[in-house]
Amino acid sequence: MKCQVKIHPAEEGGYWAEVPALSGCITEGETWEEVLENLEDAIRGWLEVANESNQITEPGEEVEIAV
Repeated sequence: MKCQVKIHPAEEGGYWAEVPALSGCITEGETWEEVLENLEDAIRGWLEVANESNQITEPGEEVEIAV
């Protein structure tokens, strides 16, 4: 699975990141490598919780949107 993410410099140092497609899926890290690792964990956790609460009904479902 591939996700578009946004990584921002944090005011206090390090980085914070968000996954726009997964509402509320955010994380932080002191280094670029750490924020990337934390993003993987955050995405997996978000998907696991969404799946358990039946918010994801069809695994692998693709949706195309125009912006």
